[in-house]
Amino acid sequence: MRITIDRLGHLGDGIALTDSGTIYASGLLPGEVAEGALQGDTLINTRIVTPSALRVKPPCSHAKTCGGCLMQHATDAFVAEWKESIIRGALAGQGLEAPFRPIATSPARSRRRATLTGRKTKGGALLGFHARASDLLLPVPNCQLLHPDLMATFPGLEALVRLGGSRTTELQLTVTRSLAGADVAVSGGKDLDSTLRLELARVTEAHGFARLTWGDETVALRASPVQRMGRALVTPPPGAFLQATAEGETALLQAVALAIGSARKITDLFAGCGTFALPLAERAEVHAVEGEAAMTAALDKAARQTEGLRRVTVETRDLFRRPLEPDEFKGVEAAVIDPPRAGAEAQVARLGAAKVPVIAMVSCNPVTFARDARSLCQAGYRLDWVQAIDQFRWSAHVELAARFVLTKA
Repeated sequence: MRITIDRLGHLGDGIALTDSGTIYASGLLPGEVAEGALQGDTLINTRIVTPSALRVKPPCSHAKTCGGCLMQHATDAFVAEWKESIIRGALAGQGLEAPFRPIATSPARSRRRATLTGRKTKGGALLGFHARASDLLLPVPNCQLLHPDLMATFPGLEALVRLGGSRTTELQLTVTRSLAGADVAVSGGKDLDSTLRLELARVTEAHGFARLTWGDETVALRASPVQRMGRALVTPPPGAFLQATAEGETALLQAVALAIGSARKITDLFAGCGTFALPLAERAEVHAVEGEAAMTAALDKAARQTEGLRRVTVETRDLFRRPLEPDEFKGVEAAVIDPPRAGAEAQVARLGAAKVPVIAMVSCNPVTFARDARSLCQAGYRLDWVQAIDQFRWSAHVELAARFVLTKA
C-alpha cells in the first residue's frame, strides 16, 4: 500500500488521511510518500518512495533500534516547530491562544539524569535501553543524548549489574550527574547481605560514584551528591526529581524569573528540592510547598546553609489532597507552580480564587496545562505568553513555561 503523510501526531507518528481512514506510520515526515503492508491502521515494513526535504541523517548510530529517540531523522527546526504546535493545539482545544517566546532546546549530549536497564548475562552484563516497542535490551555505547559524564559511568554500572543482577530479571539504574560525581540508585537487584554490601561499596569507590542507593538503602556515600540551585548547594534524596538538563533548568528559571518580574513575596508550589525557590530567594521572600518530606528537608537545609538569601519558609503538604486555600496567599505578589504531568486542577482553582497578581506556570504536559490555563483565564487572568522548553531532545516530550497576569479581580 502507498500513502502520503499529511502531518505528525503528538507521539511522532506520521499520519496519512486516506479514503479508507486514518493510517499511522512511525519514522515518517509530512509530505513523504511511503509503501508498506497495512496491519490494522498501521503501515509496517515501510519503504520511503519520496523523502521529505525535512529528513536528515540521524546523528546517533542507535537511532533505528533504540527506543529513546523518536525524531533524529528530522531537522531541528522542524522538531521545534512541531513541539510548539503540540502546545498550540492543546491550547486551541480549550479555546485559548497566546504569543510564543522562542523555544529553548537543550544541546546534544546534555542529559544529566537517565534510567538505564541492566541484565546479567553469561559473559558479564548488558546495559542500555529497550528497543522501540520491544522487550529487547540494546547497549548504547555511542548515545548522543547522555552527558559524557553519564556515559563514563557505564563500566561501573555494568559492575553493579554483574554483582547484584540476575539473568532472569532486569535492574533499573537511575544515574544522575552531580558536582561530586555520579549519584546512582538501583532497583530490582538482589537482596542485600553483608557480602553484597561490601562488594557494592568497593564498586562505588573504584568507579568514583558519589552515592549508591540499593533499593531503599544507601549502601555507600563517598561524597554528598550536591546540585547547584542558584548560589545554594542542595543534596537531593536518592532518585529525587531533577530537571533533565542543566541547560533546560536554566531556561526554565529564566522564564520563571521573567514571568514574576519584581515580585518581593513569592509562593512556590510543587517546589521539589528548590529548583526555583532557592534562586528566587536571592531577591525575594519565598514560601516553598512540596509534598515529599525528604525533598522539603533538602530544600530547607540548603536554604539555611546559604548566605545572602531572603527569608525562605518550607512546608510539606500534599497539594492534591490539601491545596493551599485563597486566604493562604495573603500578601503574595507572585506564585510559581510546577505540577507533575497530571496538572494541578484543585490547586489552580484555589490559586485563581486567590487573585495573586502574577502566576508563572511550568508544565511537562501541554494537555493538562491547557486545562489549567483555561481555569485561570475563567478566573480573570490573561495568558500573557508561553515558551516551549525542549529538554528531551529528539523525543515526543515537550515542556513549557507560561505567564499569567490578573486582569480583573
